[in-house]
Amino acid sequence: MTMISDQPGNQRGSRWRVAGWGMAALLLVLPFLAMRVTDEVVWGAGDFIAFATMLGSAGGMVELAARSSGSGFYRAGAGAAVAACFLLVWVNLAVGFLGSEDSDANLMFAGVIAVAVGGSIVAHFKAAGMSKAMIAAAVAQALVGTIGLAAGLAAPGPDGVYEVLLGTTLFGGLWLLSAALFSQAAKQADNGSHQPE
Repeated sequence: MTMISDQPGNQRGSRWRVAGWGMAALLLVLPFLAMRVTDEVVWGAGDFIAFATMLGSAGGMVELAARSSGSGFYRAGAGAAVAACFLLVWVNLAVGFLGSEDSDANLMFAGVIAVAVGGSIVAHFKAAGMSKAMIAAAVAQALVGTIGLAAGLAAPGPDGVYEVLLGTTLFGGLWLLSAALFSQAAKQADNGSHQPE
């Protein structure tokens, strides 16, 4: 009987897993180290627990995607979607997208993540449907940014407008990148290069 770890492809995957989780651990340790050298970083136990939960959730989603498909496009699409979710939560907890991190307006961005996750579930995590879900998330991102600006929820002055436009463009781009990668995975599946997603 061949051990799973003896297979070359699984060894390569195992290395990626170790590197990924090692990076997550490093990211968790960085604020602790920063607190030792500067007074600018002040984290409590709750901050570390929240960040560890975010890192664990993101890592778990990436692991699930890696096991769900052999397609590199599918995995990359999932990685871009997970990065968009992770960074959207992180930005809103750290500094806030619309105004400060204490502004309730930032809760609207939970709707963007709900669109991405809900659309993925409706699509049964199949590549073609995932592509549509990520496009819907990009549209939701743009709508929340537009509503935030129109309702005057952004930080005052040109800086607030700049922040919302830049953030909407960057996050919308991540969602669209994910959609494009899932679309390529669906085309691969249709062409028989991989098993259907």
